[in-house]
Amino acid sequence: MWNQFFLLEEYTGTDTQYVGKLHTDQDKGDGNLKYILTGDGAGSLFVIDENTGDIHAAKKLDREEKSLYILRAKAIDRKTGRQVEPESEFIIKIHDINDNEPIFTKDLYTASVPEMSGVGIIKTALPDMSRENREQYQVVIQAKDMGGQMGGLSGTTTVNITLTDVNNNPPRFPQSTYQFSSPESAPLGTHLGRIKANDPDLGENAEVEYSIAEGEGADMFDVITDKDTQEGIITVKQDLDFEKKMLYTLRVDASNTHPDPRFLHLGPFKDTAVIKISVEDTDEPPVFSRHSYLIEVDEDVKEGSIIGQVTAYDPDAMNNLIKYSVDRNTDMDRIFSIHSENGSIFTLKPLDRESSPWHNITITATEINNPKQSSHIPVFIRILDINDHAPEFAMYYETFVCENAKPGQLIQTVSVMDKDDPPRGHKFFFEPVPEFPLNPNFTIVDNKDNTAGIMTRKDGYSRNKMSTYLLPILIFDNDYPIQSSTGTLTIRVCACDNQGNMQSCNAEALVLSAGLSTGALIAILLCVLILLILVVLFAALKRQRKKEPLIISKDDVRDNIVTYNDEGGGEEDTQAFDIGTLRNPEAREDSKLRRDVMPETIFQIRRTVPLWENIDVQDFIHRRLKENDSDPSAPPYDSLATYAYEGNDSIADSLSSLESLTADCNQDYDYLSDWGPRFKKLADMYGGDESDRD
Repeated sequence: MWNQFFLLEEYTGTDTQYVGKLHTDQDKGDGNLKYILTGDGAGSLFVIDENTGDIHAAKKLDREEKSLYILRAKAIDRKTGRQVEPESEFIIKIHDINDNEPIFTKDLYTASVPEMSGVGIIKTALPDMSRENREQYQVVIQAKDMGGQMGGLSGTTTVNITLTDVNNNPPRFPQSTYQFSSPESAPLGTHLGRIKANDPDLGENAEVEYSIAEGEGADMFDVITDKDTQEGIITVKQDLDFEKKMLYTLRVDASNTHPDPRFLHLGPFKDTAVIKISVEDTDEPPVFSRHSYLIEVDEDVKEGSIIGQVTAYDPDAMNNLIKYSVDRNTDMDRIFSIHSENGSIFTLKPLDRESSPWHNITITATEINNPKQSSHIPVFIRILDINDHAPEFAMYYETFVCENAKPGQLIQTVSVMDKDDPPRGHKFFFEPVPEFPLNPNFTIVDNKDNTAGIMTRKDGYSRNKMSTYLLPILIFDNDYPIQSSTGTLTIRVCACDNQGNMQSCNAEALVLSAGLSTGALIAILLCVLILLILVVLFAALKRQRKKEPLIISKDDVRDNIVTYNDEGGGEEDTQAFDIGTLRNPEAREDSKLRRDVMPETIFQIRRTVPLWENIDVQDFIHRRLKENDSDPSAPPYDSLATYAYEGNDSIADSLSSLESLTADCNQDYDYLSDWGPRFKKLADMYGGDESDRD
C-alpha cells in the first residue's frame, strides 16, 4: 500500500508538505519501535517522525530538476536494536504543475525566402513580394502551452526573414541615346566611351552582356563587356575615314546572361540604346595609290629617261599639294631621281644589269603646307637584260697536239660564257674567222650544245718546224643585237707516247733527244744549277771579306757611332770625333764640316751658340738636337748623335784637398770636430796636433 507516494512540486504552503506514513503491524503503540528513513534526499529533503512514521517534505521540490526519489525504510526495536521488519523500498514521485512557460531554443532566428515564393511554414502574407521593394522583415513568434487555454504559459522569439534575389528584372539603360566622338586617326581597339544598363537584381542575376545589333556601324565598331563594372565599352574595329563618313548610328543591346524561365512571361530581359559616334577630321599623311611599285627598265636606257611614276594624294578635305623625293639612304649612288611635282622617276646614270640587276629605293611624299605629314613607299626597279656583252672563252685553255697525231683527232673541247641573261637561254655558235676561212692544220666543229671541238686535219706535226699554232675562233650568240668575239686558242706541239700522253713540249730538248734520255737531261740541268749557285755564293763571300769594317772605314757617314772592342787605351782610340770638345765647351771649334756629305758653297757655315754661359745639360742637348734638325746638309737616313757634355765648373770652386800641401800656410781643420760623429774620422785625420800630422 505504501510502496509509492506522490507529491506536488513547487509547494508554496507555510507548513511542510505531508508525503505519507510508514507503519508496521509490529507497532503496538507503546513507543518501543523506531522508524528510520534512508535513500535519495533522506534527512534533507524528506524527514520522518521516528515514533509515528509520518514523512514530510522539508523543502520545495522541482519536478524539472528531479521527478523521482527512491527511499528505504526500517522499523527497529529500541531496546534490542533489531529490525522487526525487513527493510522495504518505496518511491516518491513528484507531480508536475504548469510552472514553466515555453522557451525557444534561440533568441533570434534568421530565415531566407525567395521572393515571389508560394506557401511555406512561414507563409508570405502578400502575393508577389519583391526583394527590390523590401528585402528584410522581422517576425515575432509566440508559443503557448495547455493548448492556449486560460492559465497556460507562453514564450516568444524573433525571426529575421530575408528575401533572396531571383532574376525577375531585365536590364534597363538610364538613357536611350549616347553621344561619342573619335578622331579618324584613332588606332584599332581605341576605347571611345562606356555605357551601362542598370539591373536591380544581384549577383549573376544582374550580369549583363552587350552587343551591337546588325545595321549601320556594326562592322566599324565593337562593344566589349567589363565584367567588374558590368559596363559596355565601345571600341574602334576598323579604320575610320572622315572624308567617307562623318557620323555613325549604332544600336546596342544589353541582355541578362542568366535569365529565369519562370519569369520569361514578364517580357524580354534586354534593353536597347542608340549610340551616335561622330568622326573628327585630322590632318593625315599622303596616301599612295599602291602599297608598292614594281618598275622594269632596259639596261641600255639613256640617262634622264623616265622609267615610271608614283602617285599619292592627300586624304584630307583640304587636299594639300604634295611633293615627291627619293630617300637617298636607299640610293647612295644617286642613280635615280624623281620629279617633285608629278612623281615621275628618271635615271641619272647609266644602268648595268650585270653589276646590279635590282634597285630598291624608297619614295617619300610630303605635304607642302605641313612637312611633318609624309609617307614612304618602296619602289622595286628591275633592270632588264640587253645583249650588250659578247661571249668569250669560259677559261684559259692549255691545248697541245701530239707530233704523231692522226687526222680527225679531238684535241680540245672549248666552252664559252656570257654575262648576259637572255630570257630564252644562251645559244652560241663557233666558226673560223673570215680572214682564215680554211685552216690546213685544225678544224672547228660546233657541237650544237654551246661547246666546240678542235680536230686535227693533217697527219703528224713537227716541233722543229712549228712548235706553237694560234687558232682564232669566232664566237657569237643568237640574241638581238648579235654580239660576237674572237677567241684565240694556243696549241703547242708536244711529244707523246703511244697512248697520247704528253711527255715534252720543249723544242730545244729535241736536239739532244737522239743521244740522251729525258732523265739524263734533267740530271745535267740540276748540276748546272748547283754550280751556278755555288759561284754566286763564293762571289758574295769574297766581296764581303774585302769590305772594310765600319769602324775602320774612313768614308763611313755614320762616324758618330763608335764601337770599342778592346779594354781601353784612352781617348786616343776614338777616331770618329774629339770627345774633349763635348767635355770642354771652350775648346770646341767654331765650326766643322760634316764628313759624310760633300760640302756645298750654297750652304752657309752654321755657327752654334757659344756655351760659355752656365747652362743646364738638358738645355745643351735640346740645343744640339735643334741644330741637327735644322741642318740642311744632314744625311737622308736616321743618324745617332752622342753628347757627353758634363757642364761647366761649379761656382763653389774645387772642394778637393789635393792642393792643400802647396798652400803657403797650414790650414786649420779643428772645425771638423764640431760637425758631429759622421766627420769623426776626418777630424781624427786632419784635426790632430801638428806632431800627429807630421
